[in-house]
Amino acid sequence: MSASTPAPQSERPGRIMSGEMAEQPAVLRRILDKGAPRIRAVAGEISARKPRFVLLTARGTSDNAALYAKYLLEIQLGLPCGLASMSTTTAYGAKPDLRDVLVITVSQSGGSPDLVASTQAAREAGAITLAVTNNPDSPLAAVSEFHIDILAGPEKALPATKTYTASLLALYLFVEGLRGGDGAAARVLPELAAGLLARQAEIKQLASRYRFAERMVITSRGYGYPTAKEAALKLMETSYIPALSYSGADLLHGPLAMVDNISPVIAVVTDGKGGAALQPVLDRLRGRGADLVVVGPKAQVEQASAGFVLPSEGVREELQPILEIIPLQLLAYEVTIARGQDPDAPRALAKVTETH
Repeated sequence: MSASTPAPQSERPGRIMSGEMAEQPAVLRRILDKGAPRIRAVAGEISARKPRFVLLTARGTSDNAALYAKYLLEIQLGLPCGLASMSTTTAYGAKPDLRDVLVITVSQSGGSPDLVASTQAAREAGAITLAVTNNPDSPLAAVSEFHIDILAGPEKALPATKTYTASLLALYLFVEGLRGGDGAAARVLPELAAGLLARQAEIKQLASRYRFAERMVITSRGYGYPTAKEAALKLMETSYIPALSYSGADLLHGPLAMVDNISPVIAVVTDGKGGAALQPVLDRLRGRGADLVVVGPKAQVEQASAGFVLPSEGVREELQPILEIIPLQLLAYEVTIARGQDPDAPRALAKVTETH
């Protein structure tokens, strides 16, 4: 094959990640059509047990999905939530009293030994255990009392994309089930997600602006904060750019000092209370002359150095993270391609990370 001959589609860098990102509208629709009844049934059984507290257990991308669930549970239900420290049981052998506690473990594969062990220990300690996975035959599903299948289909690319948005939607529907809702507000998502994917050319242009970035800062507040953390993870694992994610409130408590007019700052601005809470942070960033990229409403993008306008009309604030992450997945992909790397094969990573 000569240097001028394009590589076959099957050999092009990033083809697997690209294909899986493109599946997201269909995956979201599948969950709404086929998964929702089972999710409501699980939520009904757990609601009848009246858990007094929720612990969320996860690693990596799934940890960001768990953080999203924390916001949902605390805001929508007023249930206090915590993110579990698995080593307290797996390494230190602690035996907490988890009676009437709901332990939700989120894992794409359901195969990491520490997730399985900590969930087993939680169940033995009296917890109500729920696994949210893409593999109903996984060890995690086997040791959990309840299981929700996110129905994303096989995911082969190392960077998780469709399993992340699928996990968010499944968790949203679960929380809706706990509060007696029908989740109908999520019906707008598949079509809107398809519309975002169709705008990849805009993201490619944005990627060309930042292909040589040596560092990025990503910030948000409220429901958008898990999106900021997930976007940073995607950029780091695909393009190897150090990407630091902060709550807007935390950014003002010291890290703002590192912001300059060279390293881009990506602000995820949800249309709602989270975006309003982020406004003082945006003002401070502009005041420092930051290269500010906004992913959010048109009015906010127009005040930034660059950005990507998200649809928000008719989309509840708590559902916007399912859409917010899609252009940022595309950005990680396009920046990686522009830097001559393959997002399908990040160095030193495996699809199932076996932590203990």
